[in-house]
Amino acid sequence: MNYATIKKCDIANGEGVRVSLFVSGCTHHCKNCFNQVAWDFNYGNPFTAEIEEEIFQELEKSYVNGLTLLGGEPFEPQNQAGLLPFVKRVREKFPQKNIWCYTGYLFDEKTCLLKETQKNCEHTKALLENIDVLVDGAFIEELKDISLKFRGSSNQRVIDMPKTLKTGKIVLYLE
Repeated sequence: MNYATIKKCDIANGEGVRVSLFVSGCTHHCKNCFNQVAWDFNYGNPFTAEIEEEIFQELEKSYVNGLTLLGGEPFEPQNQAGLLPFVKRVREKFPQKNIWCYTGYLFDEKTCLLKETQKNCEHTKALLENIDVLVDGAFIEELKDISLKFRGSSNQRVIDMPKTLKTGKIVLYLE
């Protein structure tokens, strides 16, 4: 897995101060995507143990609320394979920090991340179980709304993943 960039003091992609990892690779190709350069799976640099350690050092800071995964597309199968072991280590080392993830995939329709589709792979369920907040849905230029918190278009949802997985119904983190 490659990553496009790491923001060590991000306040736009989740609550509080966050460390944000932008993975490379996305097949959505949303019109006017804010990060088109990260569509290419080969863009950026390899995600190595040294990069993980760099992120861990940032997460140790008391003012950092958590980690955000975005991209590119974290739920592309090759990115899931790279992210799952990393996310599990974040959970183990920093149980008090939360993890947000942005995906262009929907959680509850035909292309649902939990249904048998090409994007649901051996890592999908475990990755979802280790995420606190999932922002789902592709960015749609025609639904762009800059007044929305933590999302770019009104079709996107901010989902409380632990409650959603427990109840089997979508529980929104933010309306």
